[in-house]
Order: sequence, then structure tokens, then C-alpha cells
Amino acid sequence: MDDGTQYSIGELARRTGLTVKKIRFYSDRGIVTPADRTPAGYRRYGPDAVVRLALVRTLRELGLGLDVIGRVTNQELTLGQVAAEHAAALNVQISVLRLRQAVLTTAARREPTFEEMERMHRLATLSKTERRRLISEFLDAIFDDGHVMSGGAAVRRSMTPELPDSPTQEQVEAWVELAELSLDPGFRDALRSLVEDHVADLPDGVVTPPRPDVFAVTRERVAAAVKSGISPDSPQADPVVATLTAECALAVGRADDAQLQDWLLHRLESANGPRKDRYFHLLAVINDWPAPEPLAPLIDWSVQALRARAAR
Repeated sequence: MDDGTQYSIGELARRTGLTVKKIRFYSDRGIVTPADRTPAGYRRYGPDAVVRLALVRTLRELGLGLDVIGRVTNQELTLGQVAAEHAAALNVQISVLRLRQAVLTTAARREPTFEEMERMHRLATLSKTERRRLISEFLDAIFDDGHVMSGGAAVRRSMTPELPDSPTQEQVEAWVELAELSLDPGFRDALRSLVEDHVADLPDGVVTPPRPDVFAVTRERVAAAVKSGISPDSPQADPVVATLTAECALAVGRADDAQLQDWLLHRLESANGPRKDRYFHLLAVINDWPAPEPLAPLIDWSVQALRARAAR
């Protein structure tokens, strides 16, 4: 309530913590107006000026421009409208900063060349459409028209990263690394060879999803042995290996014999590699999925176990 109290600019400065110069500037812009003037022409302000200037200082600290602040103080815009618009703008700025930070963080770990730095920046700033096009081209290179398999669409979806509109720093960094991995010709060739080997080994031309059952069997049957610390060349590993080969033979329609063991050894060796595990780890981070257990340690154990028994 206005009780008739009036303040000089100096008194207003002491009450608000703003400088006399800044208050005069706001006054000249019409954001806060004097209630009266002394006979000598000095400005005098009412109590509402204290409230207005406190609001102006808060809005300036939040990054709003003077034009917007003027519209708020003149009641042309509500604080809610301004807050919503400014929050949306800040979200865009935060996304840009997060992308920049991801590139710089990744670069700090790698000591990249200028060309690598440029590529990381380009991958980090791709639009959603561009990201989808890049991944689609990567998956097309792995699963071509000659690899038409039942469930293929589901498999592609399971390998497709979807960076959210407001990604975390970790998700952005994971995207940059995964995108670089997807562009690596060697990585593409390794995955393509895995699919081709699987298709070639299918019995009677049966078509199945391109994630071979032998790997699912390996994960299921070997994980406990690895976790328990059983040595792959120990007698305790014998029943694990026997179950592994029997179930793999059943999965691919072969007899459980020495030839099957040689075939399985080849399949596991050709499929092994930390970069495949890394891809699925990064995929889980980007898509906010539970982190998958790495398959490479299980394949390593199985390969050693099969080799040990082949040498007996």
C-alpha cells in the first residue's frame, strides 16, 4: 500500500542494492518511473519502485532482456508466460552446451587430430533425421537384401540408438562414440561377416534372427562358470562344455561331435571382440536400457575350454 513515502535515487539504491547509475538507466527506459520530482527536478520514487527493481534484478539475473522485462512490468506479459518461453530457450542453450561439452570431454581423453575433432563435432550436432539416416545406412550395410530374415525388423530396432530430445551428458558422449564406431569400415565388416557366417551355417535354409542362438546359449550356460572362477581347462568345466556343445548343436541342427566343436570354436573366435560389446553398451546408455553383461569374457572362456578339450 502506498503510504506516501518517497525515495531519492540514492535511497532506492541502498534499499535495492543496485547502483544509482543503473536505477537511472531503468528509469530512463520506463521500467521504473518516478512518482514525483522535487522543485529542483530530482526524481522521487514511491514504495512500488522497490518491488519493481527487485523484480528487474531477479529477471536480469535469469537472463531476460530489458524489452521483455519492460513488458512484464507494464503487465503486457505475465511472469508465467515469460518463464515458460525463457525456460524453453534455456533448454535449447543447455542442449548446445551439453553437445559441446561432450565433444571436448571426448577430445580430452583421446588427443584427437584436427580431422577427428571436426568429425566428433559434426556427429554431435547432427539433427534427429541425420542421426537416423546415419544409423540406417550402418544397419543396411550389415543386413542387406540377401539377409532377409524373420524378425529382421525387430532386430534392427534392437540395434538402433534413439538419442532423447534432452539427453544427459553421458548419453551425448555415448552417441558420439557409437556414431564413430558405426562409421568404422572394419567394425561394419566384422558384423557383416558374423551375419553371413550365421546364414551360411543355418540348416536347410531355415531363416532366423541374425543374433545367433549359439551366443545366447553361451551366455546362459557359461556365465555361472565364469562368475564362479572355474578354470576353462579344469575337470569342473567338463559338464559346462558338454551342455554348451549339446545345446549349440540342437540350435543349429547338427550332431554334437568333433566337427560341431570345431565349428563352434570358429564361430566364437570370429564373433569375439570388445568392440561389439562396446556397441551394445553404448546403445544401452543412449536408449536408457539396463547395461548388458559383456559377452567377450564368456566367449574367451568358451574358446579356451574348447581348445583345451581339442588338444586332449
